[in-house]
Amino acid sequence: MKRKIIHHQVLKVGITGGIGSGKTTACKMFEQLGIPVYYADERAKFLMQHEHYLIDEIKKNFGEDVYENGKLNRKILADKVFNNKPLLMILNSLVHPAVFHDNERWAEEQRVKLVPYILKEAALLIESGSSKKLDKLIVVTAPLDLRMKRVSERDQVSTEEVMARVRNQISEAKKIRLADFVIRNNKDTAYLQKQVEKIHQSLLESVR
Repeated sequence: MKRKIIHHQVLKVGITGGIGSGKTTACKMFEQLGIPVYYADERAKFLMQHEHYLIDEIKKNFGEDVYENGKLNRKILADKVFNNKPLLMILNSLVHPAVFHDNERWAEEQRVKLVPYILKEAALLIESGSSKKLDKLIVVTAPLDLRMKRVSERDQVSTEEVMARVRNQISEAKKIRLADFVIRNNKDTAYLQKQVEKIHQSLLESVR
């Protein structure tokens, strides 16, 4: 008699939040609990540097000068899309599908390891439509003034530059309405850790 093969289904969980909300810090805490995290924005940077089809499309749409000596000049590209929504939409339409397919490959690698759930972290998880393909959504929030302070100090940029990035993201209120879980990162690390552990336990219970 043939044995029935049972395929392990891994729960796909998204985690997002406005710039400076602390979603990466939260992700590191999930990793400490043994949960794999796919950092979509970091992978996007990698793919823009190594995925030949994507490189060709970026050059075609934004000019050969965005790559110098085979390396992406992020400043030149950023200057071209800064405050230019149509160009930013073109860039996103090229990068997001590449990241989606890369994430699917990664998710399959994690599935065979029999992990209970995986996290996909991205700033534009909702805006790109990627959140619709996930099972659960976590949103990390923090007051705007705190977020701006964090990003200004982290990236050494002006508040106006931070606000320009904020305007490219949907409001936190809308993100919260779409969330299955909300992490409020407006206190200390212990407060953040407590929320992460509570969500972790809830997700483990949902897959048992």
